Amino acid sequence: MPVRGVRGAISVENNSREEIRKATQELLQKIVEKNEIDITDIASAFFSVTTDLDAEFPARFAREIGWHHVPMMCGWEMNVPGSAKGIIRVMLHINTDKTQKEIKHIYLKEAEKLRPDLTMR
Repeated sequence: MPVRGVRGAISVENNSREEIRKATQELLQKIVEKNEIDITDIASAFFSVTTDLDAEFPARFAREIGWHHVPMMCGWEMNVPGSAKGIIRVMLHINTDKTQKEIKHIYLKEAEKLRPDLTMR
């Protein structure tokens, strides 16, 4: 079974634990739902946040929804001048028989502007 990457991003309005929790869980649940992913098929998850978000690690909130055995890391997104702020991104690596074309990448709220080519599907 091949390993495929699934991308996603969501925006938050404020740098707070509760907003990061809500957004992270919403994004992950939508990715799992739209791609029909069994959590045991997630090989790993890498989260990045824009440099204005530091209230909590997104991975902490993934564990709250049952991702206890998924290897996860968090890091800063590159701070490119003029780039969007308040963005949580994730790259999941999943074991799946789906083709790359069948994978649904999820961009929510203001993050839709990051990849309009993928949000128009």
